Amino acid sequence: MSAITIKTELKELIERERDLTILKAIKALLKKTTLDTVLREKLTRRAIRSEEDIKVGRVLSRAEIIRQTNKLIRK
Repeated sequence: MSAITIKTELKELIERERDLTILKAIKALLKKTTLDTVLREKLTRRAIRSEEDIKVGRVLSRAEIIRQTNKLIRK
């Protein structure tokens, strides 16, 4: 079954559906799938940037991290 066939069938089923609970569940499911993809892409980009930072030496020492964390806590 092709993606086009499935989409067409889903559109027809959704168009006929009158139960608001089912429609909300379908909407939530489709939104969650989209959010998972977006989150995965964001995390992947962040990991790549982190690896690049490490390669070029843009890192903080343990002491620097503790100092910065303490500053944030005191605010």
